[in-house]
Amino acid sequence: MPGDSSTNVVVLGSTGSIGRSALSVAEHDGGKRLKIWGLSAHSRWEDLVEQAREFSPHAIAVTDPQSAASVRSRLNGAGIQVLSGAEGVEELVRHPETHRVLNAIVGAAGLNGTIAALDAGKVVALANKETLVVAGQIVMDLAKKGGGSLLPVDSEHSAIFQALSSGARSEVRRVILTSSGGPFRGRTRRELENVTPEEALRHPTWKMGPKISVDSATLMNKALEVIEARWLFDLEPEQVDVVVHPESVVHSMVEFVDGSVVAQLSPPDMRLPIQYALTYPDRCNGPSRRIDLTRAFSFTFEPPDRETFPCLDLGYEVMRRGGTAGAALNAANEAAVERFLNRTIGFLDIPRACRAVLDHHPFDPRPSLDDLWKVDAWARQEVARWRI
Repeated sequence: MPGDSSTNVVVLGSTGSIGRSALSVAEHDGGKRLKIWGLSAHSRWEDLVEQAREFSPHAIAVTDPQSAASVRSRLNGAGIQVLSGAEGVEELVRHPETHRVLNAIVGAAGLNGTIAALDAGKVVALANKETLVVAGQIVMDLAKKGGGSLLPVDSEHSAIFQALSSGARSEVRRVILTSSGGPFRGRTRRELENVTPEEALRHPTWKMGPKISVDSATLMNKALEVIEARWLFDLEPEQVDVVVHPESVVHSMVEFVDGSVVAQLSPPDMRLPIQYALTYPDRCNGPSRRIDLTRAFSFTFEPPDRETFPCLDLGYEVMRRGGTAGAALNAANEAAVERFLNRTIGFLDIPRACRAVLDHHPFDPRPSLDDLWKVDAWARQEVARWRI
C-alpha cells in the first residue's frame, strides 16, 4: 500500500451486505485513504451499475455472463472497463494497480478470487469464511509462498486479530468467539421442528443476506468461524471456544496463559471491522457507531446449546479431521440452506443433511484443489437428492 496516496480497493461481491458496508466506509473516507478501484457482482447487475456510476472504478467484473452485455450497454461511455466471468474477477484482482482486495462473496464461490489475489501477492481483506473452511491449508500455504496476506473482516476474527496484539502468540491459551445465539436462542428442538424461512431470517442484531442469516440461526455460521479461526491464527482445536453473547457488543476475546482476557467491544456494525481491514495498520475516523460506556447496561454470556444446535459440533469435527471434511461440510450446508429457503426440507434437516454428507463423503487427508472441488460437487449432488 503506497504511503503517499490512497489505497486502490477491489470489492468482490459489492452488491451484498458486506460489500455495501464497504462502500459506505469508502464514501465516508471521501477518497483520502481508500479508492474504489474495482467492483464485482454476480446477477444483481442493476445494483452494480448504480455502484459503478457512483464510485467510478477503473473496472468492474460481472460473473454472470448473461448480465455482462446489459452492464456494458448501461455503462457505455462511462470510461469503466467491464469484465465478465471468473476470468474477469481474476484479471481485476491481479491488476498491478490493485492494492487490497475485499472478498465479500458468499459461499465457496469466493475461493478462486482469494487464491488469485494471494497468488498475485495482494492483501486480502477476507469476509468469505468459506475460503478457509474449504481450503484452509492450501490458502495459508499460498499466502506464505506468494507474498500475499489475509486480514480478517468477520467481526469475531477482527476482534481476535486486534486482541492478539496484547501478547506473543506463544502466550495465547485460547480464543473465545462470541455468538449472538441467533433468532432461536433458548428454544428446544421440538420448538424448531416447524420454523419457517421467514422466522430464520429475523436475526436479532445483524442485517445480513439470507444464507448467512440461516447459518446464524442454525449456528453453522459459528461452526464455520471456528474452522476459520483455526487457520487464520494457527490454533489447535482445543484452543477455540464459543460463548453465546446476545448483546453482540463483545465481538470475541483472547485468553493468555497468565489468565488475562482481552476483548474488543463495539456496537454491532460491520463497517468497523471492514474499515480496520482496509486501512490496517492505521486506525482512522469512520462511520461506525460508538459504544456509550457512560450509561448503565450489562452483558450476558452463556454456553451454546449444542444439543439443540448440533452444527457447532460439526465445525469442531472438521477442525480435527482436516482434509476434505471442510469442503464436504460447507457444500452440504450451502445446498441444504438453499433447499430450506425453497421449503423442500425443514430447518432441522439442515444439520441432518450435513451430518450424512460428512459421514459418507470420500475423505482425503491431503487433497489437491481439484480434489476439493470434486468433493464440493459430490456433496451438493447428495443433498440435492436427499429425502427426508
